[in-house]
Amino acid sequence: MSVLSDHIECFIKEMLAEDGTTDLQRNELAQKFNCAPSQINYVLTTRFSPNRGYIIESRRGGGGFIRVVRLDIERCGYITKLIETQLTDSINMRQANEIVEGLFQTGFIDENIKNILLAAVSDKAIPLEAVQRDVLRASILKEILVKII
Repeated sequence: MSVLSDHIECFIKEMLAEDGTTDLQRNELAQKFNCAPSQINYVLTTRFSPNRGYIIESRRGGGGFIRVVRLDIERCGYITKLIETQLTDSINMRQANEIVEGLFQTGFIDENIKNILLAAVSDKAIPLEAVQRDVLRASILKEILVKII
């Protein structure tokens, strides 16, 4: 994890703390952190995705902006949607990590449960060929999520 990305993420989360939404200008944020605008895009796409409980809206052009909105979602609906859309057949470890991190970021699970889930669906814990492992990983994660609804 990049230290710069961590700082940008924390800054955006602080801006979201008041009312759950904030408007950003990518170039201004890049100047503030002395980085390329693509670094801002990277943070927004990897750390503020719907799986992590955020929506990104953007408007291009002269006064364009990027709006980050923290989803105000109820537990059952959020987890049910994850199961229906993300855990259909198989998922790789990166996708599982994103889902689990989203559950943690939205407050549905604590850090201990996050670590247990990641260990349970890790490549080391499922010593199978990649295709079989990804199918089993989706099944395990789906069953766990059904139990916590």
